Amino acid sequence: MNDLPLEGITVVSLEQAVAAPFATRQLADLGARVIKVERPGDGDFARGYDVSVHGQSSYFVWLNRSKESLSLDLKADEGREILFELLATADVFVQNLGPGATGRMGLGAEDLAARFPTLIVCDISGYGADGPWGTRKAYDLLVQAEAGLLSITGSPDEVAKAGISVADIAAGSFAYSGILASLYARAVSGRVRSASVSLFDALAEWMGSPAYYAQYGGESPRRTGARHATIAPYGPFTAGDGERVLLAIQNQREWERLCIEILAQPHLVTDPRFATNPDRVANREVLEQIITDAIEGFTADRLAGRLEEASIANARMNTVGELWAHPVLSERKRWRDVATPRGTIQALVPPASFTGVEPRMDPVPAVGEHSAAILTGLGRSGTDIAHLRSKAII
Repeated sequence: MNDLPLEGITVVSLEQAVAAPFATRQLADLGARVIKVERPGDGDFARGYDVSVHGQSSYFVWLNRSKESLSLDLKADEGREILFELLATADVFVQNLGPGATGRMGLGAEDLAARFPTLIVCDISGYGADGPWGTRKAYDLLVQAEAGLLSITGSPDEVAKAGISVADIAAGSFAYSGILASLYARAVSGRVRSASVSLFDALAEWMGSPAYYAQYGGESPRRTGARHATIAPYGPFTAGDGERVLLAIQNQREWERLCIEILAQPHLVTDPRFATNPDRVANREVLEQIITDAIEGFTADRLAGRLEEASIANARMNTVGELWAHPVLSERKRWRDVATPRGTIQALVPPASFTGVEPRMDPVPAVGEHSAAILTGLGRSGTDIAHLRSKAII
């Protein structure tokens, strides 16, 4: 039996873009019923980010499988009435609308707690609704800048954004774990604890190591491209055939093996310039030139093989296309077929695997695809539904 852990849990989400959809998709993966409330017509604006996946947005198909889409005009009294009916039987309400939007509609956490005492509310904001920037708009790249990530990412000559939406993904991950903790607390003690997460707080947490390094070390980590800012050697090296291999030295034992088994220069082990990791970081340029000269006789494949034999962590610098065909995914059967409104796509199985559980991998919905079914479940007749459609409320 495929007993999904969150089967029987109902989540209603006023969600858009990345953070909240990432949190709720993970809940759906585990069996929760997720009702995604979208604007009539265009729906979640992330549907229009790009047209790369059978004419659909890569962001949207990634984040919205296994959900039901209810199109609803929440500016209309009838639209809000329908939402309140849904919340009366829901377990979780998630929202990441613009600053103050839910409060203006009577959907603030305190309002909902008074009206629906068993409902867990999860609010996702940009900078925290309770702080001095509570009314400020926040998007991923802006948060990367404010949280200091841009200052340590890129080359010495140029800053660079992270290639994925790290602030959104961080916030969605913390929202997901917060909701799970709230569900557990409610089940064990009966107490309802709502959660709130901001993109800024989430990314600030992820910035913990460089923040401590700068605060107590007296200087920020330098931008070092694909190299690690505070560990050396740790980064890409070019082999004799022009291909690159990344190697990572994490401790003194690995440093000794690199010097003896790969570089064939055992004297480097006791060289005072490289005695400790801080020494190696301080003399990074000299060290990297020594390594580059020593591996000129290796092809990238041979170098990677030798590093593996010496139990030294290493990797190849793959493209995204090479990720898609990676043997660690294909040979472990990590791909599943998922339906979308415009054709089948492949999707990765969620990272957390449970013994005896096959994750839910249901279709990606069209805008308002489930509106009629959801309203019928609330007791609306066909005539009522037609009336709502005629007024563009659904």
